[in-house]
Amino acid sequence: MGMALSKAPGRGSEGTPPTEHGGGGGDPTGGSPNYPDRLRRARMGLAVALAPVFMLFISFSAAFVARRLFSSDSATPSQFQKWISTPVPWNLLLLNTFVLLVSSVTIELARRHLTKQVALAPVKTIPGVSLGHERNIPWLGFTIALGILFLLGQLHAWNQMELRGVVLSSTASSSFFYLLTGMHAVHLAGGILALLYAAFAAVRHFVVERQRIIIDVAAWYWHFMAALWIYILILIAIAR
Repeated sequence: MGMALSKAPGRGSEGTPPTEHGGGGGDPTGGSPNYPDRLRRARMGLAVALAPVFMLFISFSAAFVARRLFSSDSATPSQFQKWISTPVPWNLLLLNTFVLLVSSVTIELARRHLTKQVALAPVKTIPGVSLGHERNIPWLGFTIALGILFLLGQLHAWNQMELRGVVLSSTASSSFFYLLTGMHAVHLAGGILALLYAAFAAVRHFVVERQRIIIDVAAWYWHFMAALWIYILILIAIAR
């Protein structure tokens, strides 16, 4: 009776199984979330999500170019031969392009700032260590404002075309212009929603690693939208 019972191997003081590490995205030091792995999976998910968007615009582009070439073929019926160029407000579109490119820079600065914060997070937890005062420039807020400004600029460009009598059904060229720029605006608006969620995460003080994942995915999506807009402008300029 006085002999102490030995504990079963592999069990804790209460007879419960030991905590398992690895295998669930955990950290061997305490089962915390594996944020680098989450970031990798988030980027992969973004790439998969962007694939159909890319194919959609490639399809529109192919139809646009085919219609342009088809209209110049002398063997085609007369109703399809004439291609009327759309009077595009290039000055306004180029100004909108500048706004979008600047927003791509600001979102990249926001992404790099969060990356730096994640790298410094372990150092900040050390007692007695101070990294000094750091200026927090609201790059994310600038990006959201510039994105909204771009959409307003697009609305103004469409309004200018409407005042000139160019609407969606005016010509084949105008139809493709409204289709390409309109679909881009819809997808860019989705990017603004993602940026607003990133801002919400910052206001609610989400874990900095989680904030980084959100802003990283949103930033790469935003860069894709900027590159896609440049592609659309080049396509419209070539097919005039």
